[in-house]
Amino acid sequence: MRIIPFAISAAVTAGLVFVLNKQWGTVPPMGKFLSPQHGFWQNAEPANASFDAELNLEGLKGKAEVYFDDRLVPHVFADNDEDLYFIQGYLHAKFRLFQIDLQTKAAAGRASEIAGPKAINYDKEQRRLGMVYAAENAMKEVESEPVSKKIFDAYTNGINAYINSLKDSEIPVEYKLLNIKPEKWTNLRTALLLKMMAKMLSSGTESDLANTNAKSIFLPDELKMLYPQVHDSLMPIVPKGTVFEKPGIIPLKPAIADSLYLGKKDSVLAQEISKPDINNGSNNWVVAGSKTQSGAPILCNDPHLELSLPSIWYEMQLVSPTSNSYGVSLPGSPFVIIGFNDSIAWGVTNSQRDVKDYYEIKFKDKTKQEYWFNGKWEKTILKEEIIKVKGGKDVLDTVAYTVFGPVMFDESFSNDFSAKRNLAVRWTAHDPSNEGKTFYKLNRAKNYDDYTEAIKTFQCPGQNFVFASKSGDIAIWQQGKFPARWDRQGLYVMPGEDSSFMWQGFIPQAENPHAKNPERGFLESANQRPADSTYPYFIPGSYITPRGITIENKLAGMTGITVNDMMALHGNYFNTLAEDARSTLLTYVKESELDASSKKFLDIFKSWDLQASPDSKGQTVYQCWWDSLEAEIWKDELTKINPQAPWPEEQTTMELLKKDSALKFVDNINTAEKENLFDVVTTALKKASADLAKKETEGKLEWAKFKNPTVYHLIKDLKGFARPGLNVGGNGNIINAITHSHGPSWRMIVQLTTPTEAYGVYPGGQNGNPGSRFYDDYVDTWAEGKYHKLWFMREGDKTDKTIKWVMKFNKKSS
Repeated sequence: MRIIPFAISAAVTAGLVFVLNKQWGTVPPMGKFLSPQHGFWQNAEPANASFDAELNLEGLKGKAEVYFDDRLVPHVFADNDEDLYFIQGYLHAKFRLFQIDLQTKAAAGRASEIAGPKAINYDKEQRRLGMVYAAENAMKEVESEPVSKKIFDAYTNGINAYINSLKDSEIPVEYKLLNIKPEKWTNLRTALLLKMMAKMLSSGTESDLANTNAKSIFLPDELKMLYPQVHDSLMPIVPKGTVFEKPGIIPLKPAIADSLYLGKKDSVLAQEISKPDINNGSNNWVVAGSKTQSGAPILCNDPHLELSLPSIWYEMQLVSPTSNSYGVSLPGSPFVIIGFNDSIAWGVTNSQRDVKDYYEIKFKDKTKQEYWFNGKWEKTILKEEIIKVKGGKDVLDTVAYTVFGPVMFDESFSNDFSAKRNLAVRWTAHDPSNEGKTFYKLNRAKNYDDYTEAIKTFQCPGQNFVFASKSGDIAIWQQGKFPARWDRQGLYVMPGEDSSFMWQGFIPQAENPHAKNPERGFLESANQRPADSTYPYFIPGSYITPRGITIENKLAGMTGITVNDMMALHGNYFNTLAEDARSTLLTYVKESELDASSKKFLDIFKSWDLQASPDSKGQTVYQCWWDSLEAEIWKDELTKINPQAPWPEEQTTMELLKKDSALKFVDNINTAEKENLFDVVTTALKKASADLAKKETEGKLEWAKFKNPTVYHLIKDLKGFARPGLNVGGNGNIINAITHSHGPSWRMIVQLTTPTEAYGVYPGGQNGNPGSRFYDDYVDTWAEGKYHKLWFMREGDKTDKTIKWVMKFNKKSS
């Protein structure tokens, strides 16, 4: 045997150590990653892992206990509120550290520090949107209120107490894969998380840039037809027939609006890089005791968001001398966000209201130091942004702030389509606010008056707060800071050279659409327009109509309602839009011109039960056919400009075809032949059939296999940490609104009997560690439409067999 001299062996070993501990491209330093003592092996959690602990921590004021049940849900009992939220922060960090770190870095425009050069434009956009600016303004409001500041401080201290206790072996596996370290928490990072939610739920509800392009193609009456403010079939949130007060503010339309704004045929070629998902929405409803078997109100909620592992939500109970609330929290932020207490229950859906506008700015020169406003050159505030890039050099970007807000698009930030126009953004999320105060008060609310007091200061994103109490009251209130607009203000990019087009005020909070104890015995919201055309304000938004129709029709016909009935309604797959569209499709398809394959798919559609169930082939045929029909009708007009104008909503297309089968847009402007509705419906089926035949060959004709419902890890490239191929149906405009990776992120049902009876589930697990059995153990329960009974623990339950582990928290002695 050949013997390698010691010197050579040592050199090889040293070289191997160097190589294994150096990051090469996207591969982590393999020495650290594979280390038995510190690497990913340490993240594998034993099936019988114990979460018992006794902790002595600086920052606590007294003693507290956390009782974990068999699903790893913590029930936190603290002697005071500051300790309560300190422990909430500690638990969020212990079970969701990478999640809160990643999300707030992304919010601040720091994704390039993790993802490298591919995230530079994303980071620029976040900074130019003013995400940190918005969070800093929020913190001014938070820190001006002693109670809020104490809670934010305590929550931050709790997160940092956990981070400071971490050993290398305990660092979450994602850090090891990316070769990064956890970062200290601050109150600003909590504000950033809340602003990221504001972006997710309010930044995507406007289409000013795309609408401006549509204005360059269509006449004013055509724009109203294609993008209506009120659908014919609308079932509004506030029941029809509600009488509204005269408006408290009447905004005045500028005399120059028609020539410089509404009648101007311009276009905007800038596009947002990270536009939020159009399906971000939710359902909530509440039924009065007069309609339930128990005689007590039942409240239901299911917010629709991107489905991820770890989940956006973390389930918990928070108990102190001033509060006893249960529900889901938002890791990175204190309080229970959706839930119930001893007296009430509440839930939220997105208002879909437009609270963000663009203004065109005229700079004096390329330095961007001055801009023209109200007849003179005004100074901008220039902020230099330094973007740290993993594996690359720092990137510098200068953002100009104006009276409207930050200039999001200009000559130095453009994409392939940009015309380099200077566009400043005015967004209500930039204004000082303290959304956390709403949830602090809701967690402690006892009745309707407490509920209205809690929500009235909530500003952005606008939400529909549904409410029920043990005293029998039910209510809903669309709450947010909404601009009072003149007709069509803010639909398109507005002139920014003077104050003529600025917002003139906000709708008084008391005039936001709301209802209490309606005679019909129920209220619901599903992202539809909140009020009919009699509401005295212009309220543009990205509303979704069909789900509200389905819920309204179902609840109206129900009596003696039980919790099981509400579970069934959460899981409802009925396609209301397809029911309305079916007659048009069947009336105008020319069967005699179809080949055998197209006839087969037509027969599947004819026999379809209108359920978007997992095994439904009819839903797949319908969706492909309808999508193909929309392309036949709209694509020729909408692609006259690049980026293309926004597509009319499915609901709009259906209603237009029902009203006018000779709709002018049916004829393709790019062909010499004159097409009618018979032609395009038939052509659409033929084209769809070619795609459907391919899917059938692949075994993907059934709806669940066609859309492949998947819950991804926060880093989508980590495929092994995802849950693909879930056997669930639904769609974005159906009550059970599951798309490919988006849908009901938390289902909750609360019956306000004594004691409270509550159920809930989300598609994830309590522990963010992929090596834990609690990482994704709820996913199958959620996919099967089942629920967990929510254990509302009492002081006397501390020896209950439901408790599996106990963490004891003590003030560290000096």
